[in-house]
Amino acid sequence: MTAARSADAPFAFLKGHGTENDFVIVPDPDGVLDVSAADVARLCDRRAGIGADGLLRVVRSAAHPEAAALASEAEWFMDYRNSDGSIAEMCGNGVRVFARYLQRAGLVGAGDLDIATRAGVRHAHIGKDGVDGTEGEITVTMGPAELPGGEVSVGVDGQTWPAVHVSMGNPHAVAFVDDLDDAGELLRAPAVSPAGAYPNGTNVEFVVDRGPAHVAMRVHERGSGETRSCGTGACAVMVAAARRDGLNPARTGQPVTYTVDVPGGRLVVTERADGEIEMTGPAVILAEGTIDPSWLAAPSH
Repeated sequence: MTAARSADAPFAFLKGHGTENDFVIVPDPDGVLDVSAADVARLCDRRAGIGADGLLRVVRSAAHPEAAALASEAEWFMDYRNSDGSIAEMCGNGVRVFARYLQRAGLVGAGDLDIATRAGVRHAHIGKDGVDGTEGEITVTMGPAELPGGEVSVGVDGQTWPAVHVSMGNPHAVAFVDDLDDAGELLRAPAVSPAGAYPNGTNVEFVVDRGPAHVAMRVHERGSGETRSCGTGACAVMVAAARRDGLNPARTGQPVTYTVDVPGGRLVVTERADGEIEMTGPAVILAEGTIDPSWLAAPSH
């Protein structure tokens, strides 16, 4: 275990994205950094900071009190924070970017990898790079979906739609609409009722059909606002669409795969017969540098 860093010592960061759901990545293998909610919000600020939908802190599971019990299953813990500094259980695009960082840092190679999250251990597979040098896509097992049931609705600008309550380790309200523009600007969180359905808030997805087993979505993420992509949201959308279409792998014994278009790209989501959800998509690391601690400690303006 290394000593805690000096308060005035610079520390490293990287920037990455998965289908344009972007993250500040902070390597902290020994868990010595004290990254406050205010720090996260400042780093993720798109005008006065680096800019991101969230922050991924890379910590060895054994070095983090929330993940120590999972250390025998997964060496690395994804400490994920929303852009406002709030803690989130899971982030599907974030897991892929997290895995890409570990590969870039030489800590893992192509193949299988287990990652601890607040929603449990997630299994990733890093594909081999193409012969043209393109990075292999990453598949992440996202756990089973839960459909708690109950009537839920979401509203934007005076319009209201029924929604499907789906949990992917974090909460989602999935609404099928005629046009994605119906969701408006999504600058503010859509209204969700009944108020007690999501006591800790929820992510809201608006979905349209593009073809057989092919949908497109927009999402307002809890704690971040509208984002270009949401991995757990794409999984929730796939399950909601499959059930709407009368498809349930647990009953048929056959996996179901949907293509889910997001503003930042495309994800492929499969629900297996055992209920496990798999999501495949790209992950890119695009920059790295160091944080000036004097800037982080200075009063914001």
